[in-house]
Amino acid sequence: MTRPVECATCGNRVLCEKFSPAHTSVRWSAPSAAVCPVIRARVAAGEPAGRVRRCEELRGSIEAAVASGALEVTGADLP
Repeated sequence: MTRPVECATCGNRVLCEKFSPAHTSVRWSAPSAAVCPVIRARVAAGEPAGRVRRCEELRGSIEAAVASGALEVTGADLP
């Protein structure tokens, strides 16, 4: 089930769905380079925004949401 998750570092809110421990779907509500300081810095350093696939701070917030039960692993991609 898709749930909102807020980044503990910058406060950005994304919609997430966790299909398995390794598979997470993340939908940004705004262009990532505009809202995430980590991605913004990488883009400012010359990396194309479309190639920046993740932010470790947001990843930590997603994992914390899973650990707390706020975001469930659905098992939708498990056999």
